[in-house]
Amino acid sequence: MLKTHRHKPLLYLKALTFTLSPKNPLPFSLHFCTNTSNSTSFAVSYLIHNLGFSPQFASKLSSTYHLYFNTSQNPDLVLNFFKNHGFSHSQLCHIITKLPCLLSCNPSKRVLPKFRFLLSKGASNSDIVNLVSKGPVILSPSLENHIVPVYELLYRFLQSDKDTIACAVQNPTILSDHRVPQNIQMLIENGLIDLNIARLLRMHSKILSTSGILKVVEEVKDLGFDPSRSLFAVAMLAKRTVSETKWKEKVDTFKRWGWSDEDVVEAFRKHPHCMLTSIDKINLVMSFWVDELGWDAMAIAKLPRVLGASLERKIIPRAYVVQYLLKKGLHKKASLTTPLVVSDKLFLNRYIKHYKEESSSLLKLYEQKLNLAHATDKINMS
Repeated sequence: MLKTHRHKPLLYLKALTFTLSPKNPLPFSLHFCTNTSNSTSFAVSYLIHNLGFSPQFASKLSSTYHLYFNTSQNPDLVLNFFKNHGFSHSQLCHIITKLPCLLSCNPSKRVLPKFRFLLSKGASNSDIVNLVSKGPVILSPSLENHIVPVYELLYRFLQSDKDTIACAVQNPTILSDHRVPQNIQMLIENGLIDLNIARLLRMHSKILSTSGILKVVEEVKDLGFDPSRSLFAVAMLAKRTVSETKWKEKVDTFKRWGWSDEDVVEAFRKHPHCMLTSIDKINLVMSFWVDELGWDAMAIAKLPRVLGASLERKIIPRAYVVQYLLKKGLHKKASLTTPLVVSDKLFLNRYIKHYKEESSSLLKLYEQKLNLAHATDKINMS
C-alpha cells in the first residue's frame, strides 16, 4: 500500500530540495547497463529500427545518455508495456527521446507504481497517457520521495483529487519539477494565503514551475498589492506571463485612447486582469466605447473590469440599453460602466424592468443585440 501524507504536507517543503548539474540535467536519473562498444552499437541500431530514429539522432541520443544494452529483450519489454497501456508509436518516440534510459528499466518497478498511484487518485487511463506523453519527466523521480509528497502538497490547496489530477494533466511537469515545492514554500513565507496559491494553480500552474518567482512577488508587493487578497495572484500572473515588450505595447495602446501612465498603473491596481487582455480586445472595446458611443475612455480607466466582459454578449447589448436610457433622460447620474459588470439578473431588474413604461422597448433592444451576438458565435463556430 502506498503511504500518503495528507496531514503533513508542509513537512516535505524543506525536505524536497535538489541539486542540478550539467552532467545530471534531471532531478533524478535512471542509470543502468554496462559500457561496451558492442552494446552502444546495438542500442543505436535498436533506436533506428524499432523507433524510426535517424542514424545521426540515434547515435547522438545513445552517446548523450550513455545508453547501452546488448539484446532487445528489455527494450521490447518496455515498449510493449507502454503500448499495452494505450501509448501510440509517436508518443513512445517522444517519451524515449526525453528519457531514453527507460529502455533499460524494469517498467513493472519503475513505471507501473506511478500509474497505479495516479489511478488511485481518480486519473483515467487517457489522463495518464496524456500526462506522461506531454511530460515524460514524471517517470524519472521517486514515487515515494517526490511524487507522492508533491501531490499531497498540491491537494492541500486544491482540496480535491479531481482538481489535483486536472492540474497535473494541464501542467504535466508539476509533479516532477523540484521548483514547485520550493516556490510554494517561498510564497507561503511571503504571506500568500492558501486561496491565492490555489488560484495560481488553477489559473496558470506553470508559474510555479519556473525560476525567479521571488522577484515577481516583490515587484507586485511594491505596486501595493496585498498577498492576502485575491488580486495578488492575478497581478503575479500578469507580471510573470506578459513580456516586457508586450507590457509596453499594452501601455502604449491604453495611452493612445487617452490614458496616462498613472492611469494604467491605477487600472492595474484595481483590476490586474486588464493587462492580461489582448491588444486587439482593448482596441475593440475602446473603439466601440469612444467611436461608436461617443463616451469617455477614462470611464473604463476608473472601472477596468469592463475590459474582461464579452464585447458581443455583454458590453454591446448593455451599452445600447444605457444609451437608450440616456437619450430618454432616464439615466443621468449613474455610472456608464457599472451596468456592464453587474450580474444578468441585476441588469435586467435595474436597467430594464425598473423602467416599466420603457421596459418592452428596452427588452426588445437588448434581446436584438444578444441574438446578434449568438448568431455571430454560431458563424464563428461553423
